[in-house]
Amino acid sequence: MTKPLRLELDRSAKTPLAEQIHGGIRAAIANGVLAPGARLPSWQDLAAQLGVARGTVRAAYEKLSSAQLIVASRATGTHVADRPSFPVRKDKAPAPGSFMEMYQELTAGPAIFQMMGVPAQETFPATLLARMRAQAVRAEMSAPAIYPDPRGELDLRREIAAYLALARGIACAPSQIIITSGFSGGLGLALRVLGLESKTKVWMENPGFPFTRHGLALARLSIAPIPVDADGIDVEYGLKHAPDAALVVVTPGQQAPLGSTLSLARRSRLLDWATRRKAWVIEDDYLSELQLKGRATPALASLDRAGRVIHIGSFSKTVTPALRLGFVVAPAALASRFAEAAACLAPAPGPAVQLATADFMRDGHYLRHLRRTKRVYAAQGDALLKQLRTRTANVALAGLAAVLRLPDGATDLAIAREAASFGLAPTPLSLWYASTASARPGLLLGIATSPQKRIEASCDRLFEIIDRLT
Repeated sequence: MTKPLRLELDRSAKTPLAEQIHGGIRAAIANGVLAPGARLPSWQDLAAQLGVARGTVRAAYEKLSSAQLIVASRATGTHVADRPSFPVRKDKAPAPGSFMEMYQELTAGPAIFQMMGVPAQETFPATLLARMRAQAVRAEMSAPAIYPDPRGELDLRREIAAYLALARGIACAPSQIIITSGFSGGLGLALRVLGLESKTKVWMENPGFPFTRHGLALARLSIAPIPVDADGIDVEYGLKHAPDAALVVVTPGQQAPLGSTLSLARRSRLLDWATRRKAWVIEDDYLSELQLKGRATPALASLDRAGRVIHIGSFSKTVTPALRLGFVVAPAALASRFAEAAACLAPAPGPAVQLATADFMRDGHYLRHLRRTKRVYAAQGDALLKQLRTRTANVALAGLAAVLRLPDGATDLAIAREAASFGLAPTPLSLWYASTASARPGLLLGIATSPQKRIEASCDRLFEIIDRLT
């Protein structure tokens, strides 16, 4: 006699009952609960057992049969199909100390204090964007089946050009804009276009974004770490120690991670040197549109008259990293080379997400979202700083993070890993430095992921860990 098959159905769920039955049996087969050859109840018996219509179970069985997971026979009934056994390959954990281990640790979450470009969930316009994206998907599916423009949808490139002129002071044509899969996609595209030879020297802020540093290393460039201070990257230090560099990667609006703005004097000095040297400057517009105090400083590209600055922005920090959407503003003289590289090596993401983002910007939702987000972040930043300053004086706001300095000799990585077990995700500051010799211990506490109602308890827990491990 056939043993009853136990399936739990949720009649309040949006998923149809036939799909729930199909999914439950499929999972039982995949997990080995139902072995090859195991007999299943007839669809009439299972319908009676579950209290559903016979047609519902029959539809589930037909789908399982089409997938060759079950076999139905009038003589022998319905059985789980025989199938060859293959060894199950499990994803290997990243090697300890490897880049991917660091990457997974820094991007895991969501969690309190997480800062790696993760915006606040409560400000995310999920319903609005979901509706716009659904409309865009329908439009994409009804359009002729042709290859889209590899540079990106013209509607989005127009909206970005208009936004950059208004908010970042950059005058550019849509033809200069290439849509990419986030900042990293833009960086990879720029490095391909520039075609710099192996061991070419590049200035990199120290501390600076670890993913960018690793990307430059993968491109076989020779990284010259340049210190930063309250005025941003120390241009004079770079001119003294690496005057032969051919590339500079810089976060002039809000330095990542210390938050300083590149001064006008240093901007002018950097652009003057790049023009004379015929060097390139990649501007990572990190958080510049989310300046919490006052108006955002104009982009470095807005001052560039010689066409040496490649401006890269993204929607990861302002909307959500799940979009995987960014853009490059190419100097006019390089626009065709960027278009060629995009067409052959790195075409833009699918049209639907682009068209939805274009509608989001065109209808004024993006600017309203930024204003609302800045208000929320400003309040959360003030609340976080207040809590931290009752416990230590070694803290300061830096863009969308609080920089918490630790005593010399403290292991910020160990503190961060201990905090992760309590749902906290401070970022170790030492990972942002080019070497352990130059590294200073500290923690970066994200403002966007620090809701006010949980800040006090989270700070209490964090300082318990710090006191125990230092």
